[in-house]
Amino acid sequence: MEIHQLTPFLSVSPQITAADVGVAASRGFKAIICNRPDKESQDQPGMEEIREAAKRHGLDWHYQPVVSGQITDADVARFTELMNQLKGPVLAFCRTGTRCSTLWALSEAPRLDVDAILKTTAAAGYDLSAQRERIEQLAANTQPAEKGARVAAKRHDVLIIGGGAAGQAVTGSLLKRRPDLDIAIIEPRQEHYYQPGWTLVGGGVFERKQTVRPMSEVMPKQVKWYQAAASSFLPEQQQVVLEDGEHLGYRILIVAPGLTLDWDAIPGLRETLGRNGVTSNYRFDLAPYTWELVQSTRKGKALFTQPPMPIKCAGAPQKAMYLACDQWLRSGVIKDLDIEFCTAGAALFGVADYVPALMEYVERYGINLAFQHTLIAVDGDKRLARFKVTRADGEVEEVEKSFDMLHVCPPQRAPRFISSSPLADDAGWVELNPETLQHSRYGDIFGLGDAGNTPNAKTAAAVRKQAPVVAENVLMALDGKPPRAIYDGYGSCPLTVERGKIVLAEFGYGGKLLPSFPNWLVEGTRPSRFSWLLKEKMLPWIYWNAMLKGKEWLAEPEILRHRPAEHEASAACDFADKK
Repeated sequence: MEIHQLTPFLSVSPQITAADVGVAASRGFKAIICNRPDKESQDQPGMEEIREAAKRHGLDWHYQPVVSGQITDADVARFTELMNQLKGPVLAFCRTGTRCSTLWALSEAPRLDVDAILKTTAAAGYDLSAQRERIEQLAANTQPAEKGARVAAKRHDVLIIGGGAAGQAVTGSLLKRRPDLDIAIIEPRQEHYYQPGWTLVGGGVFERKQTVRPMSEVMPKQVKWYQAAASSFLPEQQQVVLEDGEHLGYRILIVAPGLTLDWDAIPGLRETLGRNGVTSNYRFDLAPYTWELVQSTRKGKALFTQPPMPIKCAGAPQKAMYLACDQWLRSGVIKDLDIEFCTAGAALFGVADYVPALMEYVERYGINLAFQHTLIAVDGDKRLARFKVTRADGEVEEVEKSFDMLHVCPPQRAPRFISSSPLADDAGWVELNPETLQHSRYGDIFGLGDAGNTPNAKTAAAVRKQAPVVAENVLMALDGKPPRAIYDGYGSCPLTVERGKIVLAEFGYGGKLLPSFPNWLVEGTRPSRFSWLLKEKMLPWIYWNAMLKGKEWLAEPEILRHRPAEHEASAACDFADKK
């Protein structure tokens, strides 16, 4: 548990769990304040569970949520009131502790010197220098400056939102081309995950520890790392606002925050994840439980679900099922299992060329296919799953299915700070040109990865091809030229149909097959042992040591030689206006 003391009365912390409440009680805390809105992100523990833990340990519980990057005077007044009411010591928490520290700093403005306040928060690990002006205004008992144009204290040539696969890959590609480029990355997480490996963790092939590294080891030393969350965008001012209210300026912005797994969209799901036979390879902490269930489930009913598109790695729900079935087949228990694939889609896979090979395994394992079945609720204690089913005649009904094991792929959406921003399309995704990956309305903004609205498969393989395209086009934009590097929609989905064989699906926009290897080496529409070796042995190494480092093996971008003159003039003027 990470605790930072501001004063003998108040300490702050990043997000805590119910288990951490007992630790806080043992350290003498008398009250807990939560400054983070419930359900702010998909990896956030449920607030009710933490509140109940506080009650059990005899700690006062207070819920005062504040919106990241938008702390109001009313928020400060309420926090001050709480501080005056409570008996300490008090522990306040939010996502990183920044909001709690900011509330304290602003509440102390009338009493403490601004330098003393900022020195205290800095000593606790929170640089709130961006709040100096507001603290001084509050100290002088004046109203804060009216919302409007503001000059960012810090500005970078390239500002990247997200330190995941997309953010790190495009950083590597940029530094490969221009090593002295001024780049900054906004990323609050302390860990970096190799998410494609979680399927193999759930299949008993990888250990979970093989799929994670400290973010500090992945982050390039040449870049400035802001260990905070982005809160909002001011594209007309070329600024991003962080959760502590700091404004960062940019010449070019690259948006790569990934997507949100919406566990709460299915009532009852979050409460039963990790128990009652309910699991998902889409979470780092649950993939090992998938393998435990596969080993322990020897009879009964096993359900595997897939929600409506878009989702990242559209083959992952099937991969979990095939690896489980292979284990059940090898252990001789598959005859005692009723296995069902419940997908919201109307087909087994979106690219028809790969369906025949997959159907061979569906028949081998005796899997029942339930098309147009959307999971809408889970009762873990009763082991019941409810589905919305669309029949062939268009009629919709709800059905319940019992289960002994349930593997869930959750619904997925863009992060809230994206979907509510000026950058979003009507569906909430970053609005991008599908070829150049430049924003459709802001010429100084580019995007890649899962948060974009481009109609490609949301996979790490897509990012591997997108990163060089964005890097080329960003440098062209910085040099006052129109973007000419082109992304063809490439995505790859290594479908693990059994332990030791994979159907390597590679395709681009419109389902066009885009194989990376000659047919004599890999027949992409058929299961292959080489593809398994590629997935198990080669791709993890390529990810950590090549893709994130700007080594673009089999990923060199196509750059058009000429573009229509009127298009070039329009793009150049669009960027020039922003400069």
